[in-house]
Amino acid sequence: MKKIFSFSFAFLGTSSLALASIPFGIGSAKAQEAKTTEGTAADLGVMEVNLKDAVKFNWGFQGALQGAGTPNQAGIGGFIPLHVGNNSVTYVDVLVNANFSDYNGLSSIGTTKVAGTTISTSTRLGYRWLNKNRSWMFGVNAGYDSRPMNTGGTDNGIPITDSQAPFFQQVALNLEAKSDRFSASAYGLVPVGKYGAGTGNVAVLNDSFIADNLSTYGVDFGYKIIPNLKLALGTYYQLDEKEAMESATGVGVKTGLTYDISNELQAGVGYSYDENFQSKITGNLKWRFGGGSKNKKTESLLAANPVIQALSATPENRDVRVANCWVRNRNWDGSLQASFWSWNCRDGWSDFRDSYGNRGIWGMDRSFIDRQRSATGNLIEQARRGQCVGRETAFECRGL
Repeated sequence: MKKIFSFSFAFLGTSSLALASIPFGIGSAKAQEAKTTEGTAADLGVMEVNLKDAVKFNWGFQGALQGAGTPNQAGIGGFIPLHVGNNSVTYVDVLVNANFSDYNGLSSIGTTKVAGTTISTSTRLGYRWLNKNRSWMFGVNAGYDSRPMNTGGTDNGIPITDSQAPFFQQVALNLEAKSDRFSASAYGLVPVGKYGAGTGNVAVLNDSFIADNLSTYGVDFGYKIIPNLKLALGTYYQLDEKEAMESATGVGVKTGLTYDISNELQAGVGYSYDENFQSKITGNLKWRFGGGSKNKKTESLLAANPVIQALSATPENRDVRVANCWVRNRNWDGSLQASFWSWNCRDGWSDFRDSYGNRGIWGMDRSFIDRQRSATGNLIEQARRGQCVGRETAFECRGL
């Protein structure tokens, strides 16, 4: 557990140094261009904006399609300013989402399909501030997320029984920086509770699968191609409690486009890839109400200045991500074999045991029947059935 948290703080510490250097690296390079093409902050009237008029309570709806370990979801959220200073804001942001079933035939966590409906929550306490000329916004926030998860059948035909509904939790830390065109953030999502990081505990989903929520550490970068269209690029490192199997641990990449349909309505599409979840495409929608100023002059300045708008934006990277693994197989008569841990949950097998619980000898051939013997000489016949779907294969074990 010490190793996991040492990695977390080292990662976020390095990221914070990188973020801290942004205004000096980018700002100095863009300073002359900003003065000549767009004018200074004072020329634009940004320095005249009273943040108490600009940063207000806002609320709205959000929704997203399932992604890499995340569910189909929709809900309501609110941004609550606790204290607004001359150049800073302290706030709380709360989201409550209904999590729905996975698409028919496609699991969001690996093989076991998520069943609806459950309620997840996310809370962030944060502090944001502007630099002297209000050309950059910086922020830090931390919080807690929860996700109860109902489970159903599988997406590749493996029969299961005794579906369970585990409860996952995590704490989060996020650092952010944003200018009128550039943005960057570094974040860490660390599981806590029964299935927390370092506990070695995994949740039982049914008679054949286990799962746990992933520790995730990442960095994201954004660039506004045009005022209403933003391109995002990011990378992340994920790890779980099934260390011996290395089922989900690894590095992933992601990208996305976000389009501001209006000041209140925003739509986006995203793509991610890592070895465990493979390629995933998702979409999202946000619709916010309230906030801003009733003063027309201030309102027009806000509409033209994304930096001040960012002071009251809802924080990102708040999903509790889950990955599953297949750990039990059936005998020829349909009864369950003794539990075993697979060294590679993406492929679904390696360490078979016969009906007496004796360990089998490794030597699997995915294309043909593979005959193995356990340590006591009992012959195990591995009979593949069904059709290979992606990296998962449906088959049954016959203990002879």
